[in-house]
Amino acid sequence: MRAIRVTEVGDPSVLTCVDAPMPEPGAGEARVRIEVAGVNFIDTYHRRGWYPLPLPFTPGVEGAGVVDAVGEGVTEVAVGDAVAYGMSTGSYAEYAIVPSRVLVKRGQGVDAQNGAAAMIQGMTAHYLACSTYPLKEGDSCLVHAAAGGTGALLVQIAKLRGARVIGTVSTEEKERIARAAGADEVIRYTEVDFAEAVRDLTGGEGVEVVYDSVGIATFDKSLDCLKPRGYMVLFGQASGVVPTLDPQILNQKGSLFLTRPTLASHMLTRSELEGRANDIFNWIAEGQLEIRIDRTFPLDDAEGAHTYLEARQTKGKVLLTT
Repeated sequence: MRAIRVTEVGDPSVLTCVDAPMPEPGAGEARVRIEVAGVNFIDTYHRRGWYPLPLPFTPGVEGAGVVDAVGEGVTEVAVGDAVAYGMSTGSYAEYAIVPSRVLVKRGQGVDAQNGAAAMIQGMTAHYLACSTYPLKEGDSCLVHAAAGGTGALLVQIAKLRGARVIGTVSTEEKERIARAAGADEVIRYTEVDFAEAVRDLTGGEGVEVVYDSVGIATFDKSLDCLKPRGYMVLFGQASGVVPTLDPQILNQKGSLFLTRPTLASHMLTRSELEGRANDIFNWIAEGQLEIRIDRTFPLDDAEGAHTYLEARQTKGKVLLTT
């Protein structure tokens, strides 16, 4: 089978397509014939060595396909099931061995592209809006990168929960995408000071929560967008790692809350995983949630996919197809 291998960390050129032996599932595992793999920023962190994995490794933590074989003791899925998953490394391949406990059945109305696109970004948007800071009717939130894969989904889910959504984007085209997703207000941060714009849009009050996947480029000013006792939710670092923070800053800016959540901490049990996934899949099937597919790349051009993602010009989900 074909698979992408990383033998040394570095830039996208370290992603190499190789012929690999067919893997066999062990106890509690399933072999999935991958149809589509999601491309996520965490994959670039693995490739760079920011989140180290033992070398060599096959990247990719999200995929969708069909169960091809199961190991001993597997009860969650059966051969032939159409499935999707996230948070299991190795999806940049034609076949992947996946712990059966992380697999979810896609069900009617969710194809492989939507399944692969939903598991990391959709589930992330779900826990951010429903758990980390559970948005409610009348809340205001700021969503950075509101036209991106996670951002546009977060905008939609925030609106489903009744919140007012202010989004930031870099271009006119991305503004159109964010507005189409439901953003009430959109700020082009390349043209104006977004913190001042948020203050103007909220009558000087600020927002209850900032959802920030950008990192160092937006973090400091994001704190200035919050109401007293507001929530600073840093869930990514696309522009670089945020330096160490003096906790006194949170005090001085209004007794703020700061959290750095991860998806893994929000799917700790089978019921939690299935609950989030089923919400996402049902919203997709009912037409309440639209996953925008930006570009697809063939498996052997994983380098191109990473280069495109890291250019921060994406307007939706980036996928690899086998």
